[in-house]
Amino acid sequence: MKAIETYQKQFLAFLETYKTVREPKNLYEPIAYILNLGGKRLRPVLTLMTADCFDGDTHQALDAALAVEFFHNFSLIHDDIMDAAPLRRGHQTVHEKWDLNTGILSGDAMLIMAYQLFENYQPDTFQKLAKLFSKTALEVCEGQQYDIDFETRSDVSISEYLKMIEYKTAVLVGAAMKMGAIIANASTEDQNRCYEFGRNLGIAFQLQDDYLDAFGNPETFGKQVGGDIIENKKTYLYLKALEFSSQEDQQQLKQLFSIEGTDSKDKIEAVKQIFSTSGSSEATKKAIQDYTSKAFSVLELLTISEDKKELLKTFGTSLMDRTV
Repeated sequence: MKAIETYQKQFLAFLETYKTVREPKNLYEPIAYILNLGGKRLRPVLTLMTADCFDGDTHQALDAALAVEFFHNFSLIHDDIMDAAPLRRGHQTVHEKWDLNTGILSGDAMLIMAYQLFENYQPDTFQKLAKLFSKTALEVCEGQQYDIDFETRSDVSISEYLKMIEYKTAVLVGAAMKMGAIIANASTEDQNRCYEFGRNLGIAFQLQDDYLDAFGNPETFGKQVGGDIIENKKTYLYLKALEFSSQEDQQQLKQLFSIEGTDSKDKIEAVKQIFSTSGSSEATKKAIQDYTSKAFSVLELLTISEDKKELLKTFGTSLMDRTV
């Protein structure tokens, strides 16, 4: 088995071949731009790694890995438009650097390019990949809509929130792994287990993102700490704090989350204090651990060697140990 960095290098070398800007430049330059902004590339790496775990050819998995990365970045371009976000990974967002229409159109083109990459596979594999991809893409859209709906709702439940992050984030991680297993001709049972491993890991990853947004180190987090609090996002931390708090603290939290558009340090610190004293921060850390454990328990069922299971576990552990 290769080291995780080897898969990253293999994917990045393949990605370079797709960055050539064609005409019209204003359609393709934004695509090259967002792909150049970096990011963790965890989804395509998981596609390659999973194919290798089942003794598949990682070179054959590159098209699917790139399709996953194209789709992920397409969703980021459109998410940034919907959020009116000025920055992505510390750089101007596509719609800010160009304009709104360019952002919409370049995003659309990335989605189409993702589907084109599946055309490089044999008909049977193409059908399986396209079917999984379409299901996943629609679920990501559903997750985004739930996220938008939650902004104006005051009665969001924990189960609804978990479904939203599952659809918006986790299903693409699961699909990335399942694609690798499909390309390597793994059994249907193992394909589905790979999906479950990725899905549970994806939920843990998003919950940790929520936690780090409030309690991460500003030096290493890469985003503004307290960003979710400033935007009044009803994260797992917020919902658990409401569940655990006294009536007085509930009212204070709701009042703080009614304040619009301020990056007041006082507001961030007051909210974090409630997150801590209510037990919400500990409950969130426990949920992260629970979903990580669920992922690892599925891993044990895969019909692959112990060293390959260990590699996937190492990757999962590295995600959960991150501070960024």
